[in-house]
Amino acid sequence: MYLMESKGESQRLLEQEQSQDTRAVLHGTGLKPGDRVLDAGCGPGGIAELMAELVGEGGHVTGVDVHAGRIAEAQARNRHRPHLEFLQADVRACGLPTGSFDYVWSQYVFEYLPDRQVALAELIRVTRPGGRVVVSDIDGLGFQNWPFPEHLRQGTQRIVEALESRGFDLYVGRKLYSDFRRAGLTQVRVHLVPFYMAPGAAEARLLRDWETRFDALAPVAAPAFGDLAAYQAHCQEFLSMLADPEGLKYAVTLVTEGIKP
Repeated sequence: MYLMESKGESQRLLEQEQSQDTRAVLHGTGLKPGDRVLDAGCGPGGIAELMAELVGEGGHVTGVDVHAGRIAEAQARNRHRPHLEFLQADVRACGLPTGSFDYVWSQYVFEYLPDRQVALAELIRVTRPGGRVVVSDIDGLGFQNWPFPEHLRQGTQRIVEALESRGFDLYVGRKLYSDFRRAGLTQVRVHLVPFYMAPGAAEARLLRDWETRFDALAPVAAPAFGDLAAYQAHCQEFLSMLADPEGLKYAVTLVTEGIKP
């Protein structure tokens, strides 16, 4: 189940994609012109569009996502790109041919998958021998803040524990290196890249991102605070911390890549 579903989620995802230097990450993990590419869990398609630009018309990009509405949005925006297609499918069983991609990418998906090894096995299956599997995900989002009052840290931990009960893993990023090695991938490397960096008051986009997160997570997280009002009070205090011009707030993404033998 995708815990972040909300009315504003597609816009949040697009803004998030545009705020990060994904182009550099794709180049740094081996994406090149002419590649056949899979974006597994593509959402509204922002990164797949960038991939299509980078591989050129000699390459091809397939985006898959379980959410029909996101696929429809991505298709509508990209009808003019014949080398970019979008399909509704689960990343754990996408139904695509074995060994059909040179480069397989998945970002901010594995955090939601308690059976992430099943998803990794599927990504490896559809990758050709010698091709590259790349998974980009969070590690400790929401806890790298200073000052970070203890009561606010404890409240944030309550949210994390509520999400964990639904299969969410806030620390999945650090676990993927071992997963890749155990799955038989070779030349496994990990890149640490900023998810966001806010010395001083956070920008409006980041505040919107967190507001959308908090609204979407309310049904799962609010019971951990006793009632919705207490949960909303915590969220407002967290947002005030992000807006504090005297504080530092940051988060990281860990990008793990490996080669299929």
